Amino acid sequence: MKTPALDFLVKHQVQFKEYTYVSDNHDFGKHAAHALNMDEHQVFKTIILSHDKTYVTCIVPVSGRISLKAAARALKLKDLTTVDPQTAQRITGYVVGGISPFGQKRRTLTILDSSALDQAEILVSAGQRGMSVGINPQDLIKLLDATCADVLEKV
Repeated sequence: MKTPALDFLVKHQVQFKEYTYVSDNHDFGKHAAHALNMDEHQVFKTIILSHDKTYVTCIVPVSGRISLKAAARALKLKDLTTVDPQTAQRITGYVVGGISPFGQKRRTLTILDSSALDQAEILVSAGQRGMSVGINPQDLIKLLDATCADVLEKV
């Protein structure tokens, strides 16, 4: 199955690995980690945030919760809020649970949680529920001109 995310990765000639699994309709990231027998620190979710008319794609491990204050600080924005599912779909072209950071309809600022750098490969959505791509986090940063920062809530 082809998606805009896979087309984007092929076009940019980056190495990636496709992963597929049977998707449920709840807690997509944690389900993906379990279905693929992967550590939750290696599987990342994509969350769309906004500040005024600026949209941000935030990529964090499914094991953690994003700190909106930390993400805003990393991008030198006053604040950030999570967008509603309809806005996320309109901005990215993907449905919630299948939002990929790659091949989005609209270019956004991108921030990757720094914990990704502890992994040789991270999994992110390939643009469809039940499909992920494994990619080197450095390749993701380069491809998306992403900011890398610690954006998880402290427990």
